[in-house]
Amino acid sequence: MKIKRDDLRNVAIIAHVDHGKTTLVDGMLKQSGTFRENQAVQERVMDSNDIERERGITILAKNASAEYNGIKINIVDTPGHADFGGEVERVLKMVDGVLLLVDAAEGPMPQTRFVLSKALDLDLGVIIVINKIDRPDARVYEVVDEVLELLMDLGASDEQLDSPMVFCSGRAGTASYSPEVAGTDLKPLMDTIVNYITPPEGDPDDATAVLVSSIDYNDYVGRIAVGRIERGTLKVNEPVSICDYHDHELSKSGKITAIYQFTGVGRTQVQSATVGDIVMFSGIEDINIGNTVCAAGTHQPIPFVKISEPTVEMTFSVNNSPFAGREGKFVTTRQIRDRLNRELLRDVSLRVSDGETADSFRVCGRGEMHLSILIENMRREGFEFQVSTPKVLYKTIDGQLCEPFEELTVDVPAECSGSVMEKMGVRKGELQSMTPVGSRMKMVFIVPERGLFGYKSDFLTDTKGEGIMNTLFHDYLPYKGDIERRTNGSLIAFETGETITYGLYNAQERGTLFLGAGEPVYAGQVVGMSPKNEDIAVNVCKRKQLTNTRASGSDDALRLIPPRRFSLEESLEFIGDDELLEVTPKTIRIRKRILDHAMRMREQMKNR
Repeated sequence: MKIKRDDLRNVAIIAHVDHGKTTLVDGMLKQSGTFRENQAVQERVMDSNDIERERGITILAKNASAEYNGIKINIVDTPGHADFGGEVERVLKMVDGVLLLVDAAEGPMPQTRFVLSKALDLDLGVIIVINKIDRPDARVYEVVDEVLELLMDLGASDEQLDSPMVFCSGRAGTASYSPEVAGTDLKPLMDTIVNYITPPEGDPDDATAVLVSSIDYNDYVGRIAVGRIERGTLKVNEPVSICDYHDHELSKSGKITAIYQFTGVGRTQVQSATVGDIVMFSGIEDINIGNTVCAAGTHQPIPFVKISEPTVEMTFSVNNSPFAGREGKFVTTRQIRDRLNRELLRDVSLRVSDGETADSFRVCGRGEMHLSILIENMRREGFEFQVSTPKVLYKTIDGQLCEPFEELTVDVPAECSGSVMEKMGVRKGELQSMTPVGSRMKMVFIVPERGLFGYKSDFLTDTKGEGIMNTLFHDYLPYKGDIERRTNGSLIAFETGETITYGLYNAQERGTLFLGAGEPVYAGQVVGMSPKNEDIAVNVCKRKQLTNTRASGSDDALRLIPPRRFSLEESLEFIGDDELLEVTPKTIRIRKRILDHAMRMREQMKNR
């Protein structure tokens, strides 16, 4: 017999990057009594990963729960960046409604459109939350109109167009039903969730069915599946069958050894869970995202959206530079392979295959940021390896070579719009729309994904650091021809040794240096950027020849220009096709593929 779980609500929070999802969840957890009055709680408690905290973005979907008037509200915090869209698509299968969070100043952004369209496709209830209404530049009523226009654009039903609206300040932990009235707590938001989001329904006595929406991994118990119970009751030590909607041949059996439910930001072990509960469970060794766990002997897979394919690839390989093995703990092919395979357990948007050589791997992902997060995680864990320049994945459609295109939305000061349009022209971007917003200009381009490689630093320079850019995958379209990726050459160290002030002083006349004095360097390492479109070999280890004659002024102090230090992302944007990025736990070095100067020259002559 079907029952309605009036004691439970499952909601996801969807929004664009930095619109305040995680901060709002903090407020909901604190006000629901999840933490003790005197408990020290760090900000953005849901962002558990160091990189998430540093960048202020959510990468992995997180689960938590809050108690309100005897009702358990399961909250799923989703990523807001397009590169992590794979996470969003899966998570929405676990919930009955979404909180659509929109910044009161920025309004709906590209990623808002992406996640909202997925929610509407699944016919989920939507609560519109206008956040940051206390911002001095908030334009609440305009943003409300923009959200309604977005809903109409996406073909929302009449019921979805009548979605309730709540006005919040996540940082202050307040909500109200009107932008004119200041709230005192988040009670209006909690009441709206309880009254508007449909409670889960199902038959607890039916044959069990759980769709696996994400995977966690633990060294002690192996894979831990996360999903919502669609039918029946899941019990510990119960035999189950595993099947898959997209893989009809998959049919295996297993046994559940432990079940956990989310309590606050922690988890509690339980003996059984029933319809509508979001649970974690272990015991099935090679379970995958998209699998359905059914009652033993049954085969009823739950439909599941196929995850979008990767669009960018890089080659990860064992570090073979002269400084290899000095700083890393994990340096061998086997260790790198095991780590990449472990990442595949968690990340459905990633693809890993063997590279052209025995010690290299082809890693494909959703975008440059997606892969740079993986590289950063690995180096923090003690891995040492090399990566190649990012390349897009081409497809042949109807006999024509096609490449991935992105929809680029930029919000820039009006006086900077000319330089952005000029750069987009060079990178084969086509302007779709141009809208003035106060003293700023909002422009939308359709641009080949490879045209965006290396653009971010140019963009920040062109807009004096005030521009905002966001991308969203558009489609595979016919190949646009050659795009010049880099107009600068590299300054290359001529010999191995330690950088000397005298050598650097002479080299800095040739371009911008990346290193200061007293740093180890090897022949073939890129030590700077040349303004010309050609590589120049420089001797940064050169010492001043000492003689016993002294000339006036010869001993004056040599003044060095401070070196330019690249972050990991900037390094990935900078490297050319004949260069590699050496990544270790302590250092990021750019190097030439062929380190020997004479061999490199021969190779260049051959390719001309």
